[in-house]
Amino acid sequence: MPALELTQLRLDGRKALVRCDFNVPLREGRIADPARVEASLDTIRYILAQGGAAVLCSHLGRPKERTPELSLKPVAEYLSTALGVKVALAPDCIGEVTLRMVAGLKPGGALLLENLRFHPEEEANDRDFAHELARGKDVYVNDAFGSAHRAHASTVGVTRYLTERAAGFLMMRELKALSVLLENPARPYVAILGGAKVSDKIEVIRNLLTRVDAILIGGAMAYTFLRARGVDVGRSRVEEDKLELARDLMSEAIRRKLRLVLPVDHVVAASPEEGTAETAETIPADRMGLDIGPRTIQEFIAHLAGAKTVVWNGPLGYFELPAFAHGTLRVGEALANQPGVFSVIGGGDTAAALSGHPWSARFSHISTGGGATLEYLEGRELPGVKALETQS
Repeated sequence: MPALELTQLRLDGRKALVRCDFNVPLREGRIADPARVEASLDTIRYILAQGGAAVLCSHLGRPKERTPELSLKPVAEYLSTALGVKVALAPDCIGEVTLRMVAGLKPGGALLLENLRFHPEEEANDRDFAHELARGKDVYVNDAFGSAHRAHASTVGVTRYLTERAAGFLMMRELKALSVLLENPARPYVAILGGAKVSDKIEVIRNLLTRVDAILIGGAMAYTFLRARGVDVGRSRVEEDKLELARDLMSEAIRRKLRLVLPVDHVVAASPEEGTAETAETIPADRMGLDIGPRTIQEFIAHLAGAKTVVWNGPLGYFELPAFAHGTLRVGEALANQPGVFSVIGGGDTAAALSGHPWSARFSHISTGGGATLEYLEGRELPGVKALETQS
């Protein structure tokens, strides 16, 4: 855990550089899903209420050059309404004009810096860029868990120059929730893993094999395991170069007397966009599996019954299309409505698939991190968290 939490930082009359995760989807110049902005509002409000000034910074997308389409202007507009305080957008994240705007901030004021990734030096963790980013600020607050696995200038480099630093409220919520999964989970402990590729989840599976009581595997990655077991999976997506790895992981689960549960029926079609979805226990040669079937849904729900800790990373089907989202939603609703369980939903596609439904508020924690959550579950050290630990 970081050395300091936000409440331990003196903020009155000081300017705080706050790294947020405002990497939100935009549609026609407006924020399509404000969840990541909303997640940091508590941190920003606290800084302002304590008499501090908040200098907010974030990346947006993966620009190769400065482009108006990836400006943080819509975020500044959203923040102004949400906070009830005018949040101006600086023309850049560094430079003399921006520095003058920072210097002019009064206690209780907020300023949003323009997209950090308009400068390649951000991702390169360039020392001079980090120094410029830190100029004019007194303290540093990292509230961007979704970027904590990146050693960038705004997550690591600035801590060379802002020696008073702390984790924001969102960052602490993430770390406290995820640490339970690796350090002190109540049992039975069940992991649900989905998504497209086994290769994306290798280290997560290996790490969880030593910790959980059962792993339920869905999504396209299930078909690599099924093929490795000798099951005909038709035209389903299979990572041929990971078949031996899948066999090794299944053997390890047996050795540890851990239940590794694979789909027993499927929703199939010629492709996601073509043909009629139908349920099948055996996948025809000209079809591909795109969701778990009704028997598998019931089996997964049965394995969750009585669980005290559940972590879920990766959708169970091609959730982007309603015809193949049923398995993910049915299992999600059952988990959300189960009493007495500590449930953590990994970020990225899993959160996108499950968020927004009336029952989704009942999960114990929905992570804002995609890659960061995966790396944490792999047991890896996150550079953005490590940088907060040592106070100079």
